[in-house]
Amino acid sequence: MMSYLFQAAPCAEPRLISDKLEGVLILLPPSEGKTAHAHGAPFVSGELSFAQLTDDRAAVLAALSEVSAQENAMEVLGVGATLAHEVARNIRLHTEPAAKAHDIYSGVLFEALNYATLDPAAQQRADQSIIVVSALWGAVRFGDSIPPYRLSMSAKLEPLGKLASWWKKRLTPVLDQVAGDQLIVDARSSTYAAAYKPSNGNSVAVNVFQLRNGVPKVVSHFAKHTRGEVARFLIQQPVAAQNPEELLSLAQTKWDAQLVEDKKGLALNILLAEDHQFTTAK
Repeated sequence: MMSYLFQAAPCAEPRLISDKLEGVLILLPPSEGKTAHAHGAPFVSGELSFAQLTDDRAAVLAALSEVSAQENAMEVLGVGATLAHEVARNIRLHTEPAAKAHDIYSGVLFEALNYATLDPAAQQRADQSIIVVSALWGAVRFGDSIPPYRLSMSAKLEPLGKLASWWKKRLTPVLDQVAGDQLIVDARSSTYAAAYKPSNGNSVAVNVFQLRNGVPKVVSHFAKHTRGEVARFLIQQPVAAQNPEELLSLAQTKWDAQLVEDKKGLALNILLAEDHQFTTAK
């Protein structure tokens, strides 16, 4: 059962403006689709963020490469025959051209975030504040160079087992340390949320609803679009929200939003109008 905590809140008092978006961490899921690049150097494991995960990434890479070479690879990875070339690419990730994560990840959420059209200050904030939770890498920042790959957090790889469970005990100490006491805005899908649950007591999930014949209905696929818009909106702010109440006040300048609490914790519920159009930022 959900309880509404705040339906309206005054805007927070402005703090000293900085080029850094201090006080907020934005968690995103990866996109299923990735943009391949014809040229570029391969990824360098030691140059990725969160060096504590280096050995864990190597373990997943090895398991993924082995599975992707098997006859039943498509079944294990849960993909159709049309993606056979992407599964085959999993075998040679150490030599594939890499690019910045914000160029590799595509899809609805990342199109709405539209990193390329942000001004330099907002891009810097995105690089500092956004973490993509990944089935292959565990967690990466936007500035990390990675190759495209095909692997979902819902997959089970031998000998690791279910990836969400495998990553959870490895990601938790790393991301908890990174987060500290800052506000965490969690825009992940449930599949990726299972791999890390923030424990600092200052996190808010993002849910999206749309009016249908006057009744709020959960938005499924296009919830990713609105979550991308939320991430874009937050990294465009020179002063970050530092707690759920400030996040609500900020969100209410753009959306019909409420802060609710359910069995999973706090959530920012965004209600879209019936005639809302899901368009990409230009």
